[in-house]
This record gives sequence, structure tokens and C-alpha cells, in this order.
Amino acid sequence: MDSEKQTQRTAAEAGWHVSRYNLSAPIPGGNSVAIANLYKGSCAPYSSLELYLMSVLDEISEDHPIIVRLAKRGVIVNFDELAALQTLSRGSATGFRDVGLTICPTLGCNFDCPYCFENHFAGRMSEEVQDDIVKLADRMLEASAARKLSITWFGGEPLLAPDIIESLSKRLMELAEIHNAGYRAGIITNGYNLTPDIARMLGECKVEYAQITLDGVREAHNATRHLAGGGPTFDRIVENLRAPLPFHVSIRHNVHEGNRDQMEPLKALVDQLAEETGNSISYYPAPVAASTVADERGKQVGLLCDDNGADVGITQDADRFNGARGLYCGAQNMWVVGIDDKGNLQKCWEAVDKPELSFGTAHDWDPLNPLETASNLDNLTQYINLANPVPDDECRDCVWLPVCAGGCPYKRLYEERKCVPYKDTPEAYVLALFAKIAQQKAAKEAAEARKKQEQEQA
Repeated sequence: MDSEKQTQRTAAEAGWHVSRYNLSAPIPGGNSVAIANLYKGSCAPYSSLELYLMSVLDEISEDHPIIVRLAKRGVIVNFDELAALQTLSRGSATGFRDVGLTICPTLGCNFDCPYCFENHFAGRMSEEVQDDIVKLADRMLEASAARKLSITWFGGEPLLAPDIIESLSKRLMELAEIHNAGYRAGIITNGYNLTPDIARMLGECKVEYAQITLDGVREAHNATRHLAGGGPTFDRIVENLRAPLPFHVSIRHNVHEGNRDQMEPLKALVDQLAEETGNSISYYPAPVAASTVADERGKQVGLLCDDNGADVGITQDADRFNGARGLYCGAQNMWVVGIDDKGNLQKCWEAVDKPELSFGTAHDWDPLNPLETASNLDNLTQYINLANPVPDDECRDCVWLPVCAGGCPYKRLYEERKCVPYKDTPEAYVLALFAKIAQQKAAKEAAEARKKQEQEQA
């Protein structure tokens, strides 16, 4: 017995330690504490006993039953999480399960939104550029052996050129089939031209989702999202949303100082539209970001400061909490490319109107030889090299790193690093996650109960 005691290790001796990516908050009205682990993507309540056991890993046995429970949620670990994040990021930057193309059939737009980050130019994608895009997609699928071709229609306003979307979609769908790859598409549109006929065409082109921005209910929306020549847009967009839609629509609310009071009314309207029409429509708010182009235009709306914007960021990110992100966005992945109407290749949506930031063309760039065929290599490599490990110690040491992945690479490169707006309010973030997860659990249990009741009645 004495020899067994001497050889038994404590949990700490076995390598277990509290995660560096835990955030906690007391749960109101009780004695428990909610802990969110940003690496694992868990958020759960913990009792005083569980918290105590977490604090004495250097005393309890590695075989204590609490170890398995805490490890499953990621609040204790036996590995270097920062090193794992860096490995995840490197793999994500070069992995090629999907080839992703963001295509702008035009950079023209029929709206004149004051906060827009783009300069809009009249023009349409030529047939020659469309040919180049199909050939580029062919080269990328061949080089990557990817399992899916993902297309995002962007602009400008892409529905100013629906014929290009339709003809190019058919060619790209056929190409995916030749390569035995799946195909999916989405569209970022202002919704003004999303008529029933256009929606039907997009569905036939395998568009699965659309993002449409509403800046509030009627007057608030029309104040910022008006036609380029002047004129309201709200009623026509809502009318289009009432028609049958063969894809999911995400209603983005660009929240700024002038319309933050519209969050609840707009969400209520979106929920009402979904219920009345049977369409799949959801709401999410996003704080308006600063924009160099908007500043130059001199019509920037009032931005939410970091503190006042924290609740908006929390609401947005609580809905999509999944744990560690290998990359901030597709701009840091070699196999994700943006293409403007002239065939210039970009790594970021915010640069599609800036040909000087292009790294090559759809006609010339070869993913089998990506560095040699890039006409401006730095515009390619600087995005890839901003993936983890991020280039400053403050980010590497930050508890928020699994969530923010170093922040927007475009802003880091051309403006300034942007941290999550709720960085200094971690308890509010944890409680929002806890409430969201509890809500999801309750909805799941209710659905299971209804299904059981239906089975029993049958």
C-alpha cells in the first residue's frame, strides 16, 4: 500500500492545469459561477466544490473523477493551448477542403450609404473576365482536390448584374460536378432588386443564403440606406422579403449611434416576417466600423465607442460562439480569393475596389505556383503571414485570442488593430454566452418533448 501511495501522481504532476482561456462570472441569483472556455467553446455553471477542486490540482489524484468532467469542457488541460492555436492556424491558412471565390460582377451600386467602405465604379464584368474566372476555378480545384466550391456574390451591388450571376453560376456548377466537388453559394445584397423572379433564379443557381442589411425600421433605415440619387428603400426591401424565398436570409443591422434604439423593433419585425411568410429569416446586429473611404467621403455616421458598442458585439458573437478560430477570416487562407469586375484578385472584401492592393489576376495566377505567378506578392503573403502566431506579444498573451484570432487582418495592415469591443467587460460576455446556451438547451429539450409526445399519440 505504501508503494502505491508513493507512485500515485497528483493531477498537476500528470500535467493538468487550469486553462489560460477561462473567463468567469457569478451567476445572478445563485451560488454558482459560469465559466466560459474560449478554446474549447464551452460555457457551463460550476459549484463551489468544483471550483475548489480546480484550485487544488496539485493535491488531488490524477484519477479523481472531476478531472474527466473538467477536461471535457476544456477548463483544465494537459497541453500548451497557445501552441495548439498556432498549429490550428497554420493548418487553416493552407488547408484546402474548400475553394472559396468572392465574385463581384459589378462594383456599381444603386445605394449611397454614408458608412460604406467602398468606392463604387460603374461597369460590368466582361465575358473575357468570366472566362478567366472559370479557368481559375478549374485550376484551383485541380490543384487542391477540394471537396467543395463555395461562391459568394458581392459588389458593389451584385443584383445590378443578375444575368452575369446566372450564366457564371451555371458554368461554375458544371465545373464543380466535373471535379466531383460540392457547390454552394451565397450573396451579399442590399435586397432592393431581390424580386420573386430574381430570388427564384438565385435558388436555381444553388444560392443557399443571402445577407441583407436593414438599418432599422423604415425612417431609421431610409436615413442611411437610401438610393444613390435619393429616395427610400425600406418598403421595397421588406416587400421582397415577404415573397417566397428559396434560401435563408440573414438581416444584418449596421448599428451606429443614430440607430442603436432600433435593435429591438427591427428584431421584432424580422421575427414577424419569418412567422408570417414561413421564410427562413434571422437577425443579427453588427457595430459600424470606421472606414477610410467613408472618412474621405465626409459622411461617416456616428460610430459606437468601444464601451457603448460592447453590448452589440456581445449580442453578435454570443450567437456564433464555437471555440477556437484558426483564422480571423478567409483572407488568411490561400484558397480563398476575391475577384473584382476586371479580374483583379484580392485577399479581402474591403479591398475589392482598390486594384493597387491586388496580388494578381484571374487570367494569370496559378495556385500550383502561387508565389511566382502573383504580380504583387506582398499583397498575398502579408495576409497569410498574419495568421497565428500573430505578430505582437500583447495578442499572444491575451485571453481573447481564441475568439478574435488576432483581429481583422485588413485593419491591422492598413488602419489599426481592432480588439473585440467587449474586451474589458468579460463578465457580461460570459453571462450572455451562458444565457444563450441555456436558451438553446431549453429549445432542444422542448423539441425533443414535442417529438416524444407526437410519437406517443401516433
